[in-house]
Amino acid sequence: MLGGDTRSITAFNILKNYGYDVSSNGLFENDNGKVENADIVLLPVPSTKDNVCVFCPRTSKTIYLDELKEKAENKYIISGGYEFSGLDYTDILSLDSYAYLNAVPTAEGAVSFAIEHTPFTLWKSNILIIGFGRVGKVLATRLKNFGCNLTVSARKQADFAILDTQGIEYIDTSLVTNSVPRFDIIYNTIDIPLFENPELLKDKLLIDLSSKGCIDFEKAKLKGIRAYKLSGIPAKYSPETAGKIYADTVIQLIKNR
Repeated sequence: MLGGDTRSITAFNILKNYGYDVSSNGLFENDNGKVENADIVLLPVPSTKDNVCVFCPRTSKTIYLDELKEKAENKYIISGGYEFSGLDYTDILSLDSYAYLNAVPTAEGAVSFAIEHTPFTLWKSNILIIGFGRVGKVLATRLKNFGCNLTVSARKQADFAILDTQGIEYIDTSLVTNSVPRFDIIYNTIDIPLFENPELLKDKLLIDLSSKGCIDFEKAKLKGIRAYKLSGIPAKYSPETAGKIYADTVIQLIKNR
């Protein structure tokens, strides 16, 4: 195991208890596991923040991806959002089996953040979720149970049909900016720049769960807009559960091989 945050510590212990011979480098300050001695190389989620080095937030170590590629040429690599072209690897973030489960701690953390940053209840609040992908689907289920006035934006007719069967109001994503005034809280889950004019969000709470974001956050901050880009939610709010989901997925990948 290379690098990683608190989720990786949980996964490390689970894999070890399961019976695997687990070593690490960059997860603990004094660890010295060697890629050369491994059959399988596990990278954290995310694997990198700069596309240069492995994500090692818990230590002062630097593990360069280019050097890793050379050492792991004949290994099986499990990465989290990084592509190892030409090598034998699986990007765990591309797996629905992982992504849907990992969306649960993401959604619960996002709900907790909204509760902490509003003076009112989610119950009867007007809430919009932009996007009905993996995170959007799980988040919609959670928020509906709070009794809020929930609306979800989507583009596909199939998604509209699913939302209809669940009794959830929906709008086309192209109409989002025109609909903003009636919402108190807005969750974004898609990588599309929707709010070029941040003032549309005046007196709103925007919680962005996407990879790239839907707004210029610095510009929004200067204008006093409450827009937050949340990243690494599972590690911050539910590291134990997130680590178990990661370890269970890794075990299944190995079994499948």
